[in-house]
Amino acid sequence: MAGKEQTVSIDLQPRGLPPPYPGAPQGFPAEQPRDFVLWSLFNVLLCQKLACLGCLGFPALVFSIKAQDWKVLGDLEGARSYGTTAKVLNIIGSLLVVVAIAVVLLFFFLRP
Repeated sequence: MAGKEQTVSIDLQPRGLPPPYPGAPQGFPAEQPRDFVLWSLFNVLLCQKLACLGCLGFPALVFSIKAQDWKVLGDLEGARSYGTTAKVLNIIGSLLVVVAIAVVLLFFFLRP
């Protein structure tokens, strides 16, 4: 059975870029905005239980969930806006928790 040699070639180059996200520049995938849901949930639990600050972490959680919903729907600018608001509220909530815990510790250890 001398005869033909068969060759096999495999194309290793990608066939093309995936379709772009809505609103993204042509050929580049858009950067996904962050939603900060875990940080917001942590702040809600921490504000409620440790620092007794009531519902200060709840608005951040609401904005985080809205950012996640807008990201799923494909509106990246709306998701980025809600995510930025959630980030700012989380920073404020985290700082208030740290200050409240510091005040409680100072009164506990410096009490005569």
